[in-house]
Amino acid sequence: MTDSPKPFHIVFLLFDGITQLDFTGPAQVLCRIPGAVVHTAAKDIKPIQTDSGFAILPSTDFIGCPQADLLCVPGGFGTRDVIQDEATLQFMRDQAAAARYVTSVCTGSLALGAAGLLEGRRATSHWAYTGLLEKFGATHEKARVVKDGNIITAGGVTSGIDFALTVVAEIAGQQWAESIQLSLEYDPHPPFDSGHPDVADPDLLAALLDRVYEKAAGDLADIIDRP
Repeated sequence: MTDSPKPFHIVFLLFDGITQLDFTGPAQVLCRIPGAVVHTAAKDIKPIQTDSGFAILPSTDFIGCPQADLLCVPGGFGTRDVIQDEATLQFMRDQAAAARYVTSVCTGSLALGAAGLLEGRRATSHWAYTGLLEKFGATHEKARVVKDGNIITAGGVTSGIDFALTVVAEIAGQQWAESIQLSLEYDPHPPFDSGHPDVADPDLLAALLDRVYEKAAGDLADIIDRP
């Protein structure tokens, strides 16, 4: 008789304005870790509005949330509110203190930074926001996934799948991670070669940066720079 695997608690922080793929992409992978127990935690148990037009109901509030073995902080335009909310920042600090892995996707790394968890660390974020990492004492490393000790940060949105596979390989072995990748048919061949600023058309890049700065990046920079 095979013993059941020890529970591995995965906690995703949810907040209004979250980019749903920052959460659902890694969740689809990490839930297949042997013994995985997934928790979705928010300040209050109420529908959380995503940037995709639908809501997600958290499974727990901060008070009732179990201790995470892996804490994941997704990103999204709602990050601007997260980095100003002391209760949410303290939740991250408390969970990170005993977590085996402290992770983020996209602008979630800025939330980790605001909680004081990236000081002296190498990290990444969505390409449009990497310049803000240094404001939290972090050093930006240009990569889709950056691991520094038990801190793992992923770049923008889809990078979260890569980070999740990286974690699975470390916990359950590369073969298990590869089997998950195969089962999900994660074999990206996008129809356009414009998925990174290094290869995107300069006019397209400039136009997108204008929209991003107008909607969020400017606000984030101003908030972070406040004394």
